[in-house]
Amino acid sequence: MNRHSRVVAAISAACVAVLIAGCSPVTQGQAVSTLYDPFRAGGLPAQDGPSGVKDDAPPPTGEVQGSDGGDIDKLALLSVNDIAEFWEQNYGDLDGTFAPIENLLSYDSDDPSSPMVCNTDTYGEPNAFYCPSKEIMAWDRGVMVPIGREFFGDVSVAALMAHEYGHAVQHMAGLVADDTPVLVMEQQADCFAGTYVRWVAEGNSPRFNLSTGDGLNHVLAAAITLRDPILGPQDIDFVEDGHGTALDRISAFQMGFTSGASECARIDMDEIETRRGDLPIALPFDDNGDVQSGEVTLDEDILALLMETLGEVYQPSEAPTLSYEPAACPDAQPVPPTSYCPSTNTIAVDLGALQQMGEAADESNYVLLQGDNTALSVLTSRYALALQHENGDALNTPASALRTACLTGVAQAAMSDTVELPSGQSLTLTAGDLDEAVAGLLTNGLAASNVDSQTVPGGFTRIIAYRSGLSGDRDLCEARFK
Repeated sequence: MNRHSRVVAAISAACVAVLIAGCSPVTQGQAVSTLYDPFRAGGLPAQDGPSGVKDDAPPPTGEVQGSDGGDIDKLALLSVNDIAEFWEQNYGDLDGTFAPIENLLSYDSDDPSSPMVCNTDTYGEPNAFYCPSKEIMAWDRGVMVPIGREFFGDVSVAALMAHEYGHAVQHMAGLVADDTPVLVMEQQADCFAGTYVRWVAEGNSPRFNLSTGDGLNHVLAAAITLRDPILGPQDIDFVEDGHGTALDRISAFQMGFTSGASECARIDMDEIETRRGDLPIALPFDDNGDVQSGEVTLDEDILALLMETLGEVYQPSEAPTLSYEPAACPDAQPVPPTSYCPSTNTIAVDLGALQQMGEAADESNYVLLQGDNTALSVLTSRYALALQHENGDALNTPASALRTACLTGVAQAAMSDTVELPSGQSLTLTAGDLDEAVAGLLTNGLAASNVDSQTVPGGFTRIIAYRSGLSGDRDLCEARFK
């Protein structure tokens, strides 16, 4: 976010532990819809359970060039076998003819003697990729795949391979050409990975299990870690040459998960730009002509500015009051770092806890993205509860948790442009802020929680609700999450 007082500052990315433990209790209730059902993920029942290689999975088959015969290569090969079986069963919606990838190669990016693959030096390059000119799929057994397995689980490795296999499918189906933007190819591949992961989650894979709660959350977390770095204004010409933001990548994955391969085939630059709308992609220059650092201190001044901004965006009849004093609430169960009390129309903030939620960390230590907007999106969500209270909505239901996420998205979309305030200041979103909010929806779910800080089981559905608000309005949130 950018703070303007005729001077500019910003909010940047930070990190939180990568294990998706979920800090909020899960709300209980009855299912009310399909895709927007609080107890479903992409239409499937959202529940925890086993995720990983099945006990009775068949052994991997096929030859891998350069393999050391270890567990990592066996997992990667098992994944490739599974993805090939998926496409053999599900390629029918695409043009062309499906042919399994037979040229597979493993390398160790820590080994100075690691081979050249497709004119690429693989030493020092932890990666996985498909080379269309050689029709070869390669992966790094030394760094990338083992780290993915350790922190995100076996199915995240299968999802990674499904993304790379998606590039092969693009060429088989004639979806890409030499002049196709890299971003289009990558977003299609993310989408194709989503179609495969849906097949696994439905129980169709003979090799892998995936729960639609914690298991799917880990797959989404892996997608977040593989997002593009934040661009500066000097990098704007390279927007089409990347993989996309965390929001881009998860959005494309969710398209495939919910709608299938035919939807993936429709992804082009027009679709991506429509999906992004006016949301920020690159950091701006500050008043001195320097690229903004993307940081602002979470203090009482910033929170007051956010409250003023939300008042302008939401236009409540009676704005809630911000308090830094802990107080009992007769009609809600306050939970730090911030909570809403309907009877007093007060948002209570534990400033220290909120600052900790937005504290930067080093992602090289394998922690998940967290930033100032992870914290400020949670405070925004408590204001969204005040808006629902004024509207006479129930605040303690599963639907209210998702409505809250949706309304939070509405406010944050509005803040992607400058909201003029009587004070002459403003607080606007900048590049990276939405990724911070999305990561928070996985790690703690508080921006998609009800008045008792209870969230819904699936991080997938929390993000769907937030995305609904980013591209919708208050009426849509009310109609979609009843």
